Amino acid sequence: MSFFNKLFNKEKEEELDKGMEKTKSSFLGKITKAVAGKSTVDEEFLDQLEQILIESDVGLETTIKIIDRLEQRVTRDKYINTNELNSILRDEIVELLSENNTVDVQDFVFDDNHFPYVMLVVGVNGVGKTTTIGKLAHQFRQLGKSVVLGAGDTFRAAAVDQLEIWSERADTQFYNKGMNTDPAAVAYETIQYAQQHAMDVAIIDTAGRLHTKKHLMRELTKIKTSISKKMPGAPHDVMLVLDATTGQNAIEQAKAFTEATDVTCLALTKLDGSAKGGVAIGISDQFKVPIRYIGVGEGMDQLQVFNKKAFVESLFR
Repeated sequence: MSFFNKLFNKEKEEELDKGMEKTKSSFLGKITKAVAGKSTVDEEFLDQLEQILIESDVGLETTIKIIDRLEQRVTRDKYINTNELNSILRDEIVELLSENNTVDVQDFVFDDNHFPYVMLVVGVNGVGKTTTIGKLAHQFRQLGKSVVLGAGDTFRAAAVDQLEIWSERADTQFYNKGMNTDPAAVAYETIQYAQQHAMDVAIIDTAGRLHTKKHLMRELTKIKTSISKKMPGAPHDVMLVLDATTGQNAIEQAKAFTEATDVTCLALTKLDGSAKGGVAIGISDQFKVPIRYIGVGEGMDQLQVFNKKAFVESLFR
């Protein structure tokens, strides 16, 4: 069955534009300054553009790909003015993301034969993981789905308390075994609770500690194994939450977590508070894991489904 059928309407477009203001101002302003007085794209401009992309946290590897594609396009099409440059650059970035399998998730799909739908949410402390879980739960509830949130970050009292507050805001059930209990047991029993109460969705939080990859892998593997024992085939999604304001550090976190577990999708938070929104392009390109959601504000409804074309168009609007 398909749900979260989010059409990208005018209201969402305006919300995205507002959330991207800092990134757009920095990115477009620098490009405009770099092309001032130029009638063609020369080596000096390409060097400047490379620096602009890197400063926007697109990442070196992805920046080089974009510059190479732009050089080929300019040679073929004979660039004339700034408007054409923006259009060409926008098209090349969208095409790059398309080639790297960063599909747009316009509908959230899960199998009617698997209840509850189980999502495991991972990420370091401070990235907005709990807030993202709360907003996601709210969206499920708006669609009439029953939801339980499992407090699997049992090492911080604040994490448990914050998740319970979001559970109340989003009008969901809350499962908690208390502090310093086994996170794998919490995950197992959260699913058991969801099954016993015929719930549609179970979202399980995890500890936000980024220790060594070996320990991270062991902990996440134990949680996933516990989940699959209770419900074969689960979790149906492992979502990694990253903070856009951290720029290249978000890419380093993505490397650690994608090596430690089978991340199936990403949520990129705090785009509205960052001039580093270009990190979405680099993450999409480098990890081949789709960005499913972006946070463009603090409101309950300001967690948007990521649409690569709309995102890139907003960057140049």
